[in-house]
Amino acid sequence: MPELGKIREVAPPVSFPVVAMSLAPAAARKSARIDDTELVVRAQQGDVSAFEELVRHYDRTVLRVAMHLTGSRDDAQDIYQEAFLRAFRNLATFRFECSFYTWIYRITTNLCLDHLRRCQLRSRDVVTERYPEGDEETILDRVHDQRPGASPERTLINHELREKIVSALGRLSPRERMVFELKHYQGLKLQTVADILNTTENTIKNTLFRATHKLRLELAEIR
Repeated sequence: MPELGKIREVAPPVSFPVVAMSLAPAAARKSARIDDTELVVRAQQGDVSAFEELVRHYDRTVLRVAMHLTGSRDDAQDIYQEAFLRAFRNLATFRFECSFYTWIYRITTNLCLDHLRRCQLRSRDVVTERYPEGDEETILDRVHDQRPGASPERTLINHELREKIVSALGRLSPRERMVFELKHYQGLKLQTVADILNTTENTIKNTLFRATHKLRLELAEIR
């Protein structure tokens, strides 16, 4: 995705650093990582390189969340860019009441929620888009053995199952889908999901219960 790391300017124009997604190995990136709090403070003081480092910390996370929630490469890129633009524009108002990690997740999920609601208003029908290679294995634990050499029968079953699962996810409310995705696909704790969505853990538990119940009904015929 050659243009993924480019943050396009939108009106009104802002002075925003152009950041390319780092292709360095994850271990190398982690070992050189600077504390987020220090980076935010420096960025608030006008250090553009500090904000660039924050983008590098979370570029893959933001893109992955947007991809799973929208199912669209183009929409995910737009949300990715808008999330960091909003973070950059509003960094001066960040008061460390939560971590930067929670904050950028919150911005991203709010953008995704708006996107899902717009899609739901346009049509109640679900348009199933295939996730890019490498992400398909994460759709559900039951969708497994995508490796080369897997039997054609298993590949066909998994393909059909993926389509049914994505279709079922599309029938959840935007908030139900958001909670389910953050908990099961992103592996976040319920309290973390609650912090991101600015609500209580008990509310998240109830939302997750409804989402899971609906999915079970939708997929009841699958054995």
